[in-house]
Amino acid sequence: MRTPKPLPVKALYRACDVRQFDFASTDELGDISAVNGQTRAMDALHFGLDIRQKGFNVFALGYPGVGKFTAVLECLRRVAGDQNVPPDWCYLHNFERPEQPIAIQLPAGRGVLFRKDMQALVEEVGSVIPAAFDNDDTHARLAEIEEEFRERRTQALEGLRQKGVKRGIALVETPAGFTFAPIGEANQILDPTQFQHLPEAEQARIQKIVTELQESLQKLLRQFQGWQKETREKLQELHREIARFAVGHLIDSLREDYADIDAIQAHLAAVETDIVQHVNDFLPSADGIAALAQPAPALKRYGVNLLVDNSDCHGAPVTLESLPNHGNLTGCVEHRAQLGTLVTDFTLIKSGALHRANGGYLLLDAQKVLMQPFAYESLKRALQSGEIRIESPERSLGLVSTTSLEPEPIPLDVKVVLVGERYLYYYLHELDTDFSNLFKVAADFDDTVDRTPDSQRDYARLIATLARREGLKPLDRHAVGRVIERASRLCEDAEKLSVHRRNLVDLLKEADYWALKAKRKRIGAKDIQHALEQQRYRLSRVQMRLQEEIRRGTMMIDTEGESVGQINGLSVLDHGDLIFGQPGRITATTRVGDGEVVDIEREIEMGGPIHSKGVLILSSFLMSRYARHHPISLTASVVFEQSYGTIDGDSASLAELCALLSSLAAAPIRQSFAVTGSINQHGRVQAIGGVNEKIEGFFDVCQSLGLSGDQGVIIPQSNTDHLMLRHDVVQAVKRKRFRIYAVTTVDEAIQLLTGIPAGDPTRKGGFQKNSVNARVEARLIELSEIRREFGGKGDEHDKAGSDGD
Repeated sequence: MRTPKPLPVKALYRACDVRQFDFASTDELGDISAVNGQTRAMDALHFGLDIRQKGFNVFALGYPGVGKFTAVLECLRRVAGDQNVPPDWCYLHNFERPEQPIAIQLPAGRGVLFRKDMQALVEEVGSVIPAAFDNDDTHARLAEIEEEFRERRTQALEGLRQKGVKRGIALVETPAGFTFAPIGEANQILDPTQFQHLPEAEQARIQKIVTELQESLQKLLRQFQGWQKETREKLQELHREIARFAVGHLIDSLREDYADIDAIQAHLAAVETDIVQHVNDFLPSADGIAALAQPAPALKRYGVNLLVDNSDCHGAPVTLESLPNHGNLTGCVEHRAQLGTLVTDFTLIKSGALHRANGGYLLLDAQKVLMQPFAYESLKRALQSGEIRIESPERSLGLVSTTSLEPEPIPLDVKVVLVGERYLYYYLHELDTDFSNLFKVAADFDDTVDRTPDSQRDYARLIATLARREGLKPLDRHAVGRVIERASRLCEDAEKLSVHRRNLVDLLKEADYWALKAKRKRIGAKDIQHALEQQRYRLSRVQMRLQEEIRRGTMMIDTEGESVGQINGLSVLDHGDLIFGQPGRITATTRVGDGEVVDIEREIEMGGPIHSKGVLILSSFLMSRYARHHPISLTASVVFEQSYGTIDGDSASLAELCALLSSLAAAPIRQSFAVTGSINQHGRVQAIGGVNEKIEGFFDVCQSLGLSGDQGVIIPQSNTDHLMLRHDVVQAVKRKRFRIYAVTTVDEAIQLLTGIPAGDPTRKGGFQKNSVNARVEARLIELSEIRREFGGKGDEHDKAGSDGD
């Protein structure tokens, strides 16, 4: 079996050849669309926007920071610009049922005109009606009706008075009303004293006559009330006649202007009727002050609540709601305090994002919608019913019983685009049965693109676009090349480019700062590199502290010498925005047992399921390779030394297997190596994540303790395309101060680590002599013999086979 050679320098870092760029700086480049490189997602988005069937709303999913929000917004505006402007919507007072305002649809732009026309109507009526009542003819007609009542009243009273005089009784009008008194000699009214001196018979006769006259007076007074009612009705009818004549031509003019809208025709008829019936609202108050400059609150019922005004739209609306709570989505009815109570009317109905987006597109952040109480349910209810119903969540839940407005629902025709991370899409799809019926289209945004000459040139234009948009200095082509290299590093693939725009913009801003500090007109590669170094430096406290503990020996990591059953594994730690590699010591012990590999991390519940899976796979590999012709009487233990947190992932399974083989074969492992990689049941090494950080983590420790030229890292061969190492690591490899090996099998790895041939299988069975595999097999046979010798009670005689010695 061949011994792997160190990887060449060119395999460790794919530099960007800036000779392919025909520009000196990015200010020579044109802008590029935000959707560039997202063909699959944009095709899905266009499909979702074009299809008009119900339920084909869109969920744009992808990692945060890849520019999906910007891309979707740009696409929506482009698509909406070619479509018709939707109508305006307004709410009007319902004269029959005031608690249920009426929703009326008008052609775009006419809502503003209608509101102005109704305002003008109220103002004109406020001046025309008082003028119509303040003229000689009106005064004469009003006086005539009132005089008719007075004459009838006077005649009736005079008739009753004459009747009383004939019988010797006078009708007297006092401040308290009418009364009767007897008449004496010389037609003088008798006072009470004189009346008392009359004979009793005369008094009785007078009392009888007065009683009869009082009955007649009561009948007459009741008749006066009827005459007063008739007079009032005549006055009111005259008022209505005058008001109808005064406002008729004004409303007829509006009827002509809006002859094509039946709903407005019906509303104008109701307005005319209401004005005629409430003409006194337009007349001067009792104190003589006319309500002309400022209409009385009662006159607000003739106004127009323009809920949606599309007069300034060019195409269909595109609405972005940054705070998608229940009220901001579906609208609300506001209240005002009045005399210690809350009151409302149709003018206090406020529009929501669904109203403003009606006939167009609504863009929402899925996470924000889900975080707001009732917002997601309200959105679903509107989409399912096809109408926007304004109601408070308290009323819908039955938590309040107070009377409020119930505005007429508005038909809904909108495309909703939710933007969120992938896990939100999958959770909603799995947990919400309505979600798949309402959001049938998924636009999946990729976070990487292939790294090709064409894509690199497009990336340069993207850098130029973002720099101009953020008001930054232009970049020279060497800086562009360094940014492209960084983009490959971010996606952990030398053949890909990250489209994570948030990280890209942050890097450009920091580089612009350092270029400004250095008084450079352009951002250069040095500024990009300095920005990257400063980003790492600001977050490196934990990493530096761990390296310090290794130098002081608190954390035991060897980078020199050899040891049996001990190896340097590699892990990745994630602290906020900083991800770095950290070596850790892995040890293994073997003894007589029942063929079990004990994962100590799992036993104490500090190992995750994927790590446990890796240990089980290496156990299966041991059984399949070395237990074909005889049973394995082995108990082995594997552990991460000095680990104080949960360990997960299978990237240490190669290192753990090598430590086990070293213990069984009594073959010392070179501590100058660190190993990463997972294995399958056939002993083949599989790719892992974070390969760059892991290599750099061990390199930093070796550099801190002193580079000897023998140190290096063993990685899976399948990870070589992912290498985009730091410049200092590449330079150390170039100077042969550090080495990186790529392996495809566990045999290649153990051969590198021990310096002993791994050993191929022979035709007769077994393995080549003096190889690691042969020594492992021999040790396993020895353990089986020990177990047989002690009658299968090997666990009681751990001392006989401990540590593989």
